[in-house]
Amino acid sequence: MNFFFEGPGAAQNIGQFGLLFILLFLHFPSSSLMQQLCVTPDQGQAPATQFPRFKCHHFQQLHGKQPRIAIVGAGITGTTLAIALTRRNIPFTVYEQSLRATEVGAGLGIGPNAVRAMKIIDEKLFESFLRVRTPRDIRSLASKGCEVQEWKGKEEAPVWIEFLDGTSPVDARKLEPAFKVFAKAGDHLGAVQRAKWLEVLMGMVPGGVVQFGKRLEGIEQDGERVILKFEDGTMAEADAVVGCDGVKSKVREVLVGGREMYGAKSGYSGKYAYRCMIPMESALEVLGRERTGVSSLWMGHGRHVLTFPLGNPGTGQLLNLVAFVTDSNQSWPKQDSRSFTLPATREDVLRDFDEGGFSRTIQNLLRLTKDKMDKWGLFDLAVQPLPTFCSSRILIIGDAAHASTPHHGSGAGFCMEDVAVLSSLLEELVWSHDEPNHWDFESVFAALDASRRERDQWLVQSSRRAADLYEWRLPNTGKEHFEAMRKDIEERQVVCWGIDLDKTIREAKDDLRRRRGVLTQAAAR
Repeated sequence: MNFFFEGPGAAQNIGQFGLLFILLFLHFPSSSLMQQLCVTPDQGQAPATQFPRFKCHHFQQLHGKQPRIAIVGAGITGTTLAIALTRRNIPFTVYEQSLRATEVGAGLGIGPNAVRAMKIIDEKLFESFLRVRTPRDIRSLASKGCEVQEWKGKEEAPVWIEFLDGTSPVDARKLEPAFKVFAKAGDHLGAVQRAKWLEVLMGMVPGGVVQFGKRLEGIEQDGERVILKFEDGTMAEADAVVGCDGVKSKVREVLVGGREMYGAKSGYSGKYAYRCMIPMESALEVLGRERTGVSSLWMGHGRHVLTFPLGNPGTGQLLNLVAFVTDSNQSWPKQDSRSFTLPATREDVLRDFDEGGFSRTIQNLLRLTKDKMDKWGLFDLAVQPLPTFCSSRILIIGDAAHASTPHHGSGAGFCMEDVAVLSSLLEELVWSHDEPNHWDFESVFAALDASRRERDQWLVQSSRRAADLYEWRLPNTGKEHFEAMRKDIEERQVVCWGIDLDKTIREAKDDLRRRRGVLTQAAAR
């Protein structure tokens, strides 16, 4: 048996109560006594008997086997889930197809919903975010010469993004925003470099639990066993599988019954993007300090450009640039249907933005991009949304379940919400487990699906609409309709950020208890 003692004076408690505990356990080796001595997450108070407060590490070992969870994918979602399970003492192994931890893309936006999820997953995760983030608006930092970590975001409502007319001939230094979208005062908004953020996350995962070079080939279910087969010829066994393997998810293919089945493959959204990080000193010459110090979205016909700062002022700071284009062909080359990137050049992006009437400012900014870059096709699950995120003991979350375009800047936040709810449900299962050698992952996964699917799939659809708003492709959009556009965008951001995660988790736990109660009664009959 393994126990973790918590709180001040833990060592003294062990000495004072260790012998007493052993004698009691030998005399009363019952689960009821153990439940009195162990403090579960929902109890919150020490038992009335005033025994030392400690948490049983897999109290279920006394009754049967430990659960074994296989996480497929070591990107941001899979690694965050690993952190959540580590904190809750739930055994797992991560299987990642790459030979090392990697993350594509440059900057990643983090909104208040993501921050709330981090705090539920592990408070240390939130603390790590504060250390590496760049606030969405650093203009005051630049003038004060202070570090990002000193900024607390409590003085006033922080700017999430400023929207500008990308076709205006007015110089960027003098151009006023068409409108702004704010978060609430005290919200910890920010952006992180994807690779750096994943490095931080991996540092919070115990050694030896991530296996690299494991490209999934298939999954078989045999009663309560799940067998994972990998392309290198090896196999692994688990009690449950959680697919966190992203937009090209192999677990999703297995879940729906094959690669050619409905929902197996993500679809081309009809838009692509050029991504680049520009040295801040170069960007300052084109945009000026005011415009480079805040997240800005430059709107125009059939295209838009997003820029935001990354890094501390004066310490290797960069301007992250993403230039989005609506594809006139509305199709991605079939020969590259499994590759979402194509080689591109600076001339390609300049040629794309010759159309749409974009200003000289935008043209000059795009000239700062690299000679050679990638063109990223934006794929999602909007056309074929999944009817379920789970099947028996297989579950998908994050981009594997609801791959979205990035136009709300909330994809990572929704993935973290998934992890917060799932880890809370798994914790509920572990602490309430009373069936020897049986773990009811089916009910956990069904409760997660019921809690998350509608909201997650709303993001996929809303993100597409948001892009069409930015690109003036819808009725009542464009120069004469900025106020109506602002209201529409704000309403959507409220949905993105406004979730009450504590309430969501309570309701999901209640649903789990109902499902397990029904299953127990049915088994009794």
